[in-house]
Amino acid sequence: MSEPKSPNARAAALHSVPIEIRVCVGKARPRLSDMLSMDPETILPLDSRIDDKVSLWVGDKMIAEGELVELDGDRAGQLAVRIVDLVDHGDAAA
Repeated sequence: MSEPKSPNARAAALHSVPIEIRVCVGKARPRLSDMLSMDPETILPLDSRIDDKVSLWVGDKMIAEGELVELDGDRAGQLAVRIVDLVDHGDAAA
């Protein structure tokens, strides 16, 4: 049996666990008839504009707001998010 790890070692191990952050750019509200007639060329309008803030989510918790940016240099053309505001969830332990 392996020796129990210290709380600091467990905490350090958790820092390397990858998480998935979803970026929500907007919502679409098509009619069902529009959904049924969609094809690969369909354009689906969203309720947001290109320069509106986007929301960042981990699970069902919004964690931040940001703005879409395009990277330069060797990653030119890649989409990214610049964080502009963090969401305060209060004391998470409570």
